[in-house]
Amino acid sequence: MTGAGGDVLLVETAAVDGEGEPVLTGQLGDVMRESATIARSLVASIGERHGASLPDGKRVHVHFPAGAIPKDGPSAGITMTTALISLFSGRRVRPDVGMTGEVTLQGRVLPIGGVKQKVLAAHRAGLRTVILPIDNGEDLEDVPDEVREALDIHLARDIDQVLAIALEEAPAAAAA
Repeated sequence: MTGAGGDVLLVETAAVDGEGEPVLTGQLGDVMRESATIARSLVASIGERHGASLPDGKRVHVHFPAGAIPKDGPSAGITMTTALISLFSGRRVRPDVGMTGEVTLQGRVLPIGGVKQKVLAAHRAGLRTVILPIDNGEDLEDVPDEVREALDIHLARDIDQVLAIALEEAPAAAAA
């Protein structure tokens, strides 16, 4: 979800042959590129406890399909981390979930801006569950009551809470 215009962004991930930094595509700015690097490092450090490990000889490709719309900011950190844990664990991300929040190398979820626009965008897109940083709880007062009542909004302190909400239990085919 993005605060610039209140759009929902999709993220795709793949494990591709090669070593090194993540491959990032989709009109991403420097801050989004940093977020992807943080997400990859975080997955390398916590992945095992979530049944996810980065395969040897593979590098991560993260793509935000949205044409020529430029995207930048730290708000996709938890989304990229969740997508990578999903990729390497085989656990699918629930299709009704939207999320936004910066993530640290220790897995803490940090606050972001534009909560109202992002929650409204999630509602317009038909999502039923939204995950936000716990420190953005007060920003929900700006969201119309009917939207807050229509959504199951979770406030997360760390990435483990995000993953518990966002990922389905049954694993799909894990990436090799």
